[in-house]
Amino acid sequence: MGKGRRDDRIGALPDDILVNILDRLNVPDAARTSILSTRWSQLPAKLSRLIINAQDFLLEGVSNTTCWMMKWFGSPGEHTIRFLSAAFYLRDDVLVSIGKAVGHTMDDLEDDERVIRGREFMRFFDACQDAFGGLTSLDMEDLRFCESDIFNILIAYKRLKHLRMTNCDSGDPSTLQIEHSHLGELSIAECSFEQVKLNWLPQLTHMTFDDWIDYQDPLVLGHVPLLEAVSLTNVGCSFHKLVKLSKFLSGTSIRVLKLVFKSERIWVQLECPTESLASVFRQLRIVNLVTLPEGYDLTWTMFILEAAPLLKELYMTIWDHPCIMETDEETRKEGLYSENRGVEWDSAVADFKHHNLATLIIFCFESDDYMVSYLRRIMAAAVNLEDVFLYSRLECDGCQDEKPIRFPWTKRQRISLKKRVTEGIESFAIIHAPSTVRADHLAKHVYPECSLDISRKMLLNKQ
Repeated sequence: MGKGRRDDRIGALPDDILVNILDRLNVPDAARTSILSTRWSQLPAKLSRLIINAQDFLLEGVSNTTCWMMKWFGSPGEHTIRFLSAAFYLRDDVLVSIGKAVGHTMDDLEDDERVIRGREFMRFFDACQDAFGGLTSLDMEDLRFCESDIFNILIAYKRLKHLRMTNCDSGDPSTLQIEHSHLGELSIAECSFEQVKLNWLPQLTHMTFDDWIDYQDPLVLGHVPLLEAVSLTNVGCSFHKLVKLSKFLSGTSIRVLKLVFKSERIWVQLECPTESLASVFRQLRIVNLVTLPEGYDLTWTMFILEAAPLLKELYMTIWDHPCIMETDEETRKEGLYSENRGVEWDSAVADFKHHNLATLIIFCFESDDYMVSYLRRIMAAAVNLEDVFLYSRLECDGCQDEKPIRFPWTKRQRISLKKRVTEGIESFAIIHAPSTVRADHLAKHVYPECSLDISRKMLLNKQ
């Protein structure tokens, strides 16, 4: 090597190594390497993993996003794009050009825009149907469709595995019917459908159904033989009909159940052990009860234990969370929010015993009588209970809640609590009151959660 010359060690690497390096960069940074040399200008076309977001090109304008997409995908090449996520703005002058570009990749699409954009989305779909055959994940938000649009989209998405719909509808209250041979995860949230019918979903394993309109039978489950994890969320107002889980989940045999109450009225109808309820709960292993209202008797949850003999883990969060509650008194009156948010339960099973519950975890625990009484009842019934984890209030960046917390922080307080709980009860369960939440327990606090929600949060955290 001559004096004054620099050793280009990166340039000496083979193309496959350089492409692997570029795959780890965002699209704008990978694009900038093309000016280094003729060889480098050819490498971006060989990338196998692309995440394109219009926000990365805001300084250059929305139309320039199209130029970049056309540059990479404008003509078929010999290299396969294994993962493509494209988030862009629906505009009349760029719809078809983006669609044609994505059509050559046949992999993934993400879109979110407001209600009227539903029409533009369908124009995009109609003009570029070759772009949809290979989609595996679809996240649709704030879109209004004609009644047959979603049916047509599902026909085109033959490889679809994950579908999330948020604040979508078909105008007037209507029925959404879903049939798909490969769909494994479905999330429907804040959608104004009169009824959702899952007619035929032979591969569906996870379902999230949130904030439904209170019509008769808002969810009808058809052929869903593999469904094992269900998350249900709603705000129970005074005019809402209670949900009978034996009917709501009829025909299933789930293993994981999450019920979210948003600190409002308990919207579940309590049921005595019946054959239909036992059929739904016979394989139930994990139950997660989220944002139960504070100050109300928790004994009603025993009806779940009575119907689920194989239950292993019970998670509970008891929290009047200011971030999700409606606190204005006038608004609560106008919206017919319930003043009494609790329910009463008298078990029909005398001296009930549960033989499989091993772990009880309570978030936002306080040393109040109603919580201590509930602990005593659970520990008396769950004869093989191993561990009880009691956590203080969860952290929330948006909360201004300065309510005093009665949590057993000191050793003396923990000893006193244990005496109150175990007096007169024979139990080998160990009561834990740690100051920090274990990572695996914190993860279970939101479990099960839609995978597309998780992906979105990860992308937002990177921005």
